Amino acid sequence: MKNLSASKSILLIAGDILISMLSVYAGTYLRLYVYPVELNRYFPLMPKAALFAFLVISIYFFVDLYDVEKNDGKKELFSKIFLANLVAIMITGAFYYFIPDVQLGRGILFLSFSITVIFSIFWHIVYGKILKLPVISSRVLVLGTGQIAQTMGNLMLRNNNGLTLAGYVNCSGEAVHVPRENIVGNGNELLELATREKAQKIVVSLSERRGTFPVREVLNCKLQGIDIIDGLSFYEQITGKLLIENMNPSHLIFSDGFRVTVIRRYLKRLFDLFFAITGIIFSIPLLLIIPVLIKLESKGPVLFRQRRVGEGEKSFALYKFRTMLDGAEEKTGPVWSREGDNRITKIGKFLRRTRFDEIPQLFNVILGVMSFVGPRPERPFFVDSLKKQIPYYSERHCIKPGITGWAQVKYEYGDSIEDTIEKLRYDLYYIKYQAFSLDLLIVLDTIKVVFFGKGGR
Repeated sequence: MKNLSASKSILLIAGDILISMLSVYAGTYLRLYVYPVELNRYFPLMPKAALFAFLVISIYFFVDLYDVEKNDGKKELFSKIFLANLVAIMITGAFYYFIPDVQLGRGILFLSFSITVIFSIFWHIVYGKILKLPVISSRVLVLGTGQIAQTMGNLMLRNNNGLTLAGYVNCSGEAVHVPRENIVGNGNELLELATREKAQKIVVSLSERRGTFPVREVLNCKLQGIDIIDGLSFYEQITGKLLIENMNPSHLIFSDGFRVTVIRRYLKRLFDLFFAITGIIFSIPLLLIIPVLIKLESKGPVLFRQRRVGEGEKSFALYKFRTMLDGAEEKTGPVWSREGDNRITKIGKFLRRTRFDEIPQLFNVILGVMSFVGPRPERPFFVDSLKKQIPYYSERHCIKPGITGWAQVKYEYGDSIEDTIEKLRYDLYYIKYQAFSLDLLIVLDTIKVVFFGKGGR
């Protein structure tokens, strides 16, 4: 299956290389076609186009654009391609300083960037449609018929990820939660079934493996080149979150992720300081205007101080611009904010929708009690309650909480236990796969949320 995935990626990569190289040619001609003398000065264009394409494709790899089985939505696809090209331009500028012979003008570079972004997005969307064609998509057998197997099958049926459900394989003793007409056979004939159904991947999705897992048959399939993957790992690849309901401690202990090196900690701290200081500088006008607007609308302090739970479950004081009437929880006690909450002021609604109420938290980042990117810090009252109701909830406190995070940009504001569980899935995925590229993607998505006002309540 890995070889098949690689062959699928080759066509996608080839298309991106062609687009990025041709965009340099197109950008050059669009910018200088009326100045033939200047146009000739840029020839030969091939080395310059090749350098630009090399940098763009390298960063596409960096942001996981070539994981053909991962289901990126159109918004996330745009964010990744835009971010990759933006970084490519910055790096290209550094190359120009050291190697002037490959230099392109600013106008040409901007046009090349714009053309690459537009056509790359179009190409990736079209490619996703191509992967859904029966002759192209990878066929997958799901080993199991229980609830986990049902979840895996539904993922392939719902998502545009180039995977086709070949059927479910029954193992003795497991309850049946999948359509019986989609059960293609039993686990003791797994290799025969995989060959007959032309499956390239088997997703092991057994609710209970002891006494039911067909070890010899799965091993035979592995030796025949069929890709074998655990259901929980498959779920992570496709959705960008963890399936915590069916997760046991061994999955966390023995999985690849959850590694934080000393270098990663220092880079994370530098990342935090850079974005916090930059954010404060750009927010100076808002820091002057927002307090005035808050005071004009309602009585009470400008800043709202509240205890939140941070790294290691230690509490800290979090500061935000006040968005509710002063003393809003004196009668009700701690409660989640809901849609149409009449405790929120008019200016408060605007601040929440744009996330401008979070600006004072930048000072928490500088003080080191928060990170710029991480799980959202919750109040002690809710933490004590949620720890009793949701498995692995405490694990989100193994890193510093963040102003923004993977859960905040992937899932809108939640006001129920179900919403909290869904956000925890994303938080644990972020904690498991912490990476600088993921932090940059979250920051870019956060900027988009600020401009389009999604998710706040």
